[in-house]
Amino acid sequence: MGRPLSAPLAADGLAPPAEATDRALRVYSGYVMKRAFHAIQTDVTRVLEPHGLRMLTFSVLAVVVDNPGLRQAQLADALALERPNVVALIDDLERRGWVERGRAPEDRRAYALRATEAGVRVCTAARAAVDAHEADMTADLSAEERRVLFEALARIENRPRTRRES
Repeated sequence: MGRPLSAPLAADGLAPPAEATDRALRVYSGYVMKRAFHAIQTDVTRVLEPHGLRMLTFSVLAVVVDNPGLRQAQLADALALERPNVVALIDDLERRGWVERGRAPEDRRAYALRATEAGVRVCTAARAAVDAHEADMTADLSAEERRVLFEALARIENRPRTRRES
């Protein structure tokens, strides 16, 4: 029936490894991307904190700055977010005085978004910090390696659905 879960492994003569490794997982692209994303997210969190932003709120603010008048549904689609989550993010940015909502002229049921002057200033400063972060994170890559990285990631993101997913 096997060893009881509470029985120590040492009773089987097994000692813990000197160092645990994730080598068996490093063959999976998703796992390697997750590890790289964790490193990026940790650093970008540090870089954005002085601006009062997180990765997600920065992303929302940047898209609003670049697309004045967009609707919340368009923002959700652009960032691949659930629409209710976008409402909470916009509420946060609106409370800070960085984004304003108004009724969309073509559809009075929808909200159009625009960044305030303060929002544009914060976004500009945060972009400079994120640009420096990006340069630092990819400093060991050549321009060609960076191009290939972005191309490969875009191909993974945009790959056609397989029959198994249908």
